[in-house]
Amino acid sequence: MKLLLAALSLFLITAVYGHSASEWKSRVIYQLLTDRFAKDTDDSNACSDLSTYCGGTFKGIIQKLDYIQGLGANAIWISPIPLQTDGGYHGYWQQDITQINPNFGTEQDLKDLVNACHSKDIWVMLDVVANHVGNQNYNDWSNFAKFVPFNDQSHYHSYCLITDFTNQQQVEVCRLANLPDLDQSNSFVRSTLKNWVQSTIQKYGFDGIRIDTTPEVPKDFWSEYSGSAGVFSIGEVFNGDPNYVSQYQGPLNSVLSYPMYYKLSNAFQQKQTMRNIHDGVQANQKFSDSSVLGGFLDNHDNPRFLSQNSDWNTLQNALAYNIFAESIPIIYYGTEQGFNGPKDPNNRESLWPHYNTDHPLYKAISIMAKFRNSLGSQLYNAQQIERYVDDQFFAFSRGNVLVATTNLGSGQSFTRTITYHPYSDGTKLVNQLDTSDTVVVNNGQFQVNINNGLPKIYYPQSTEDVPLEEAVVSGHDEENKTHYTIGLVTGFASLIVVIVIVTLSAAAGVWYYRRRKNHRQYNAINSD
Repeated sequence: MKLLLAALSLFLITAVYGHSASEWKSRVIYQLLTDRFAKDTDDSNACSDLSTYCGGTFKGIIQKLDYIQGLGANAIWISPIPLQTDGGYHGYWQQDITQINPNFGTEQDLKDLVNACHSKDIWVMLDVVANHVGNQNYNDWSNFAKFVPFNDQSHYHSYCLITDFTNQQQVEVCRLANLPDLDQSNSFVRSTLKNWVQSTIQKYGFDGIRIDTTPEVPKDFWSEYSGSAGVFSIGEVFNGDPNYVSQYQGPLNSVLSYPMYYKLSNAFQQKQTMRNIHDGVQANQKFSDSSVLGGFLDNHDNPRFLSQNSDWNTLQNALAYNIFAESIPIIYYGTEQGFNGPKDPNNRESLWPHYNTDHPLYKAISIMAKFRNSLGSQLYNAQQIERYVDDQFFAFSRGNVLVATTNLGSGQSFTRTITYHPYSDGTKLVNQLDTSDTVVVNNGQFQVNINNGLPKIYYPQSTEDVPLEEAVVSGHDEENKTHYTIGLVTGFASLIVVIVIVTLSAAAGVWYYRRRKNHRQYNAINSD
């Protein structure tokens, strides 16, 4: 390699699409509805009619990427992009898959969005639909002329409605919500859908796909479809039975963790026993790899957490579990602003004008997500181990992180003694949500004092490391023909300094440095 541009940034080195399922474990996904997240105009009035378009655009998302990054999210999940039938603001009523929905912007706007995200190391997940198209003319069920390219009756299953979701054949060949059901056994339909997802990924550079209505299509099609996409795929299987949902991990890389969603809802939202979480973790053994499941607390299809439990402190406990549990955490837009919409469409509010980065929930999520990100593979490759459970309390560890949660809510305080943990005597544990809150392990145990119903996220305090300050140091090593840039991460003790090295005579490398207490030098501890 003769020459690399010294100005090449870290993001240009690392920002490539086609990340593996394992690599996606490093992400905190921010799910947004393109139409509801951000406008690109000065109009900041909240949307008054949630049943139709509100005005969000690709350009609007670009303008708010710092808001997303400040939250600690490093991936976004955006709405389906094809041209829609009337009222399809959500993206699930596609009419013409060859055109971009003009309400969201142009093809160039979408390319600009993906590029802007990648420049900030934010990956982009595209929501896709391969089961159905949009609304028909209800006076003629045999007329498909307006759909492109699926404009012939032979492209669809015969007319019938899903009335029994326990009948798998009916689920796969009949209509969901009376939407025309594509027949993937038709060779034209099958090849066109696969070619579309492949070309779309390649054209825009998406990093992953979320697949709508997964069980409504035979599994063998999904194996081919995800192979054509060539990126991480996560399917929506709207069902609480892990025996059923787990069947779709294999044809796809992953699925949304609906079985655990219901367990978390029971434990935190409904204030049932916290042993629900234990049961959910045990049920996850049905999956071939539960560490890449998409964990969530609410979304556009389910009532928001706060619509059924208005306690912000309880929500913070659920968030602490979801962000640090052995899965890929997904944060639904508006959760960070305390949105409490019930079922669709009221859970699809416009985020504008609510971009308050001082909101207590925004700040709590930001601390948790950024701390998770700072730990890297020592967290997301670590096994989740249950440390304590009773009806009101659940604690678990991953690596050196211990998360303590409760469902009692605001105003409630109590103590639990943890005797099963990964720490040695004398270890000082610091609650990352309140660094003045510390506890020392003594005689093989320590106490967790829950105050005002808030969670704890404990991590050992090193006796040698000090918090890192912001700095960027650049230089040139003439002897080794090496240009280097040092970027320091802020906020937590024992964090690692990442050095991107662009060499003039050898391959590029990434070195990891740490500054020791009372030292001004940065000593190498690892390299790739």
